[in-house]
Amino acid sequence: MRPALHAVLALFLLNGALFGSWAARIPAFKERFALSPDALGLLLLCLAGGAILAFPAAGRVIDRQGTAQLSKILAVAYCLALPLLAVAPDPITLAAALLIFGACFGAMDVAMNAWGAEVESARGKPLLPQLHAVFSLGAGLGAAGGALAVAAGLGPLGHFALVALVLGLATVPFALRGPEGARPAAPAEPAAKPARGPILPTGTLLLVGLIAGATGLSEAAVADWSAVYLRIVTDAPPALAALGFAAFSTTMVIVRMSGGWIVARLGAVLATRLSGICLALGTTLVVFGAGSLTVLAGFAVLGCGAALVMPLAFARAAADTRVAPGTAIAQVALIGYGGLLLGPPLIGFIAARSDYPTAFLLLLALGLLVAVLAPALRPPLEAARENPEVTRE
Repeated sequence: MRPALHAVLALFLLNGALFGSWAARIPAFKERFALSPDALGLLLLCLAGGAILAFPAAGRVIDRQGTAQLSKILAVAYCLALPLLAVAPDPITLAAALLIFGACFGAMDVAMNAWGAEVESARGKPLLPQLHAVFSLGAGLGAAGGALAVAAGLGPLGHFALVALVLGLATVPFALRGPEGARPAAPAEPAAKPARGPILPTGTLLLVGLIAGATGLSEAAVADWSAVYLRIVTDAPPALAALGFAAFSTTMVIVRMSGGWIVARLGAVLATRLSGICLALGTTLVVFGAGSLTVLAGFAVLGCGAALVMPLAFARAAADTRVAPGTAIAQVALIGYGGLLLGPPLIGFIAARSDYPTAFLLLLALGLLVAVLAPALRPPLEAARENPEVTRE
C-alpha cells in the first residue's frame, strides 16, 4: 500500500509542476512570437486537442491493463515533452509540441486519478482531495519557479530543461517503484456489475462531467490567462504577473489538504455548492478589482472554489456502479478537462472581441452552474438508499 501511495503522490506532484511551469511562461511565448489573443488561443487549443484525444484511449488501456504500467510510461514521456515546447522555432512547430504535451498531460491525468481512486478505496477514507492538493502544490511550485526564472533572466529552454531534469530525478523513481494499486474494498451494498461504457458519459455521469467542465474552465482561465490578465489589465510587472497562478494554486493546496475533513462534515453536495459560490465571488474580485493586489486576491478566492470540485467529480466517477472505473473517469475527464483545455481558447476569443474583464465574466456564470448541479456528486450508494428506484432501472 505505501509504495503505491508514494507513487501516486509523485505522479500528482510531477503533473502539477510541469503544467505550472508551462503556464507561468506563456507570456514569454506570446511575446516571442508576437501572438494576438486569437493566435494564442488557437495554440492553446492544440494542447486541448492532444489531451482530449488521449482521455478515452487512456481509459481503455487502464481497464485492460491497469493503472500502474501506463502511469510509469507517461511519467517519463511528460518530462521529455516540456523542453520540446521551448525549442519550437515557429508557431506551427509550437502547436505540434503542444499537441504532444497535451496528450501526455491528459493521459497521465486519467491514469493517476484512476490509480489514486484504487488506493483511496483500499484505504477506506478520502484521499483524492489530498492528492489533488499535491497537484496544486506542484502547480504552484512550478508557477513560482517560473517567476524566479523570469526574475533571473532565464529563458524558457533553460528553465524547462532544468525543471524536467530536477523533477524527473525527484519523482519518477517513486512512480517506477510503485506497484499496482491495492484492490478496492468491497462495496457496502451489492451493486450492478460495472461495464465498459461509451466515450461520452450519460445520465448522472454527464452532470458530473458538466460540473467538472465548469470548474475546469475556471481553473484553465486562471492557469493560462492570469499572468496575461495581470500584465495587460493591471499593468503588473512580469514577476508579479507570474504570481497569479501561484496565488490560485496556493489556496487550492490549503483547501484540498483539508478536503477530507470538509467533505466528511459538509458532504459532497454542500461542499460543491459552496465551491460554486466561491468561484462566483472570486470572479467578481478579478473583474471589478481596482489593482493588481485585488485581482490577485480574486485569483486566490477562485482557487478556494475550484479546490474540491474536480477530486469529488473523479471520486464520484470511480465509484459509479454502471461503468468501469477507468472508462468512467475518462468520460468525466473528457468533459471536465475539455472545459479546462478548451476554455483558454474561448477566453482568448471573447477577449479579442471585447476585453479580458468581459471574457472573465464567463466564470461567474460557471460558478453558479456548479452550485445548481451540485446534487449530481452525491455518492451512488447514498443516492440509491435515498431513492431505491434507481437500483431497479
